[in-house]
Amino acid sequence: MKLVKNLTVVVALLISAIGLANGTTTDFGKKVVAKYEVEKNLVKVNLDPVFVKKGQKIMMNLLNVSKGKVLLKVYDSEDRLVFDEAIDGDIVVEKAFNFEKAFKDEYTIVVVDKFGTYKETVVVR
Repeated sequence: MKLVKNLTVVVALLISAIGLANGTTTDFGKKVVAKYEVEKNLVKVNLDPVFVKKGQKIMMNLLNVSKGKVLLKVYDSEDRLVFDEAIDGDIVVEKAFNFEKAFKDEYTIVVVDKFGTYKETVVVR
């Protein structure tokens, strides 16, 4: 009698396992859409630089996941190049721009990486 009960449990588990295995074979090898909002948010990473203004100083931070070349440039209001630097191979690019002793003007900071071009303006009065 005990053998029959154990055999019945094993058969029930085997049938359940086969049913579950057959249910997921249609998704095998295909891209599956995230079922939960948490999964979607974990994948998205913002790679834009962050600019923080403190008075006449601007701090820039960029997560450079490609470790490629990052160009930093500063232009004045007449599109003259005031500052130029290329940083290559760093995963985190940090730069502080100090405009405290700059001439009165409007300056544009340009950051170029593999994913795009980003701009930030500062007005010196």
